[in-house]
Amino acid sequence: MTAAHRPVAEFQSSLDFTFNDPALLQRAFVHRSYLNEADDDFDLRDNERLEFLGDSVLGFVASELLFARYPDRLEGELTNLRAALVRRETLSRFANELALGEFLLLGKGEEESGGRTRPATLCATFEALVGAIYLDQGVGRVREFLKPRLMSEVERVAPRALAKDPKSRLQEWIQSEMGVTPRYKTVLTEGPDHARVFTVQVTADKIPYGVGRGRSKQEAAQAAAAMTLRNFGQPAPEYVADPGLEAAFPVAAEDEK
Repeated sequence: MTAAHRPVAEFQSSLDFTFNDPALLQRAFVHRSYLNEADDDFDLRDNERLEFLGDSVLGFVASELLFARYPDRLEGELTNLRAALVRRETLSRFANELALGEFLLLGKGEEESGGRTRPATLCATFEALVGAIYLDQGVGRVREFLKPRLMSEVERVAPRALAKDPKSRLQEWIQSEMGVTPRYKTVLTEGPDHARVFTVQVTADKIPYGVGRGRSKQEAAQAAAAMTLRNFGQPAPEYVADPGLEAAFPVAAEDEK
């Protein structure tokens, strides 16, 4: 099973509150790979249910904080900002700051493959910890735990997250310059039902100008809009090159724009 790791009691000592149920805190650090290699009568459960709960609690607390912090912002703007706060990269960074990976119970294979530092695992552990705090201490303690971290992150990501998204900027630009409205079409859907990947193409006057891929149609459309803005020479910091996708769905040549 797992290699040497720091006992959870050390993490407890770093908190400014004490868990009523220490077993609940321990459970937040149990990766399912550890139980896969444990004896059948081993009295531990993995952290996946806590992760599920913590994800929802985190989203609620983040929404509540943003609702109070930005009383004049629209729903769509707050949604964009919340997404920036609770994304995997942000949560795994929080986990690293707390050294959560050092307390994980991992199976041997997971340990050897770098699970202790894997962003997805760290993100899940942070969510599980939030779930454990909620069950043991209530939502008030969760707010106290999350607020300084989330509000510090808000100051960092708000300027970009609250800016108009690529679709909005593209619509304004195309309507101003070409007098038409961009259209978005899903041209490819891949993957199983629980892990769909969508490819969306954006056109104007039936001419393709951009293509994007994402885990939702909205995400793919935003990526397509960012590519289109870039192709028109407009600022598009969100654009991420995907040569294979762009070769499969070519856009209008320069003289057609």
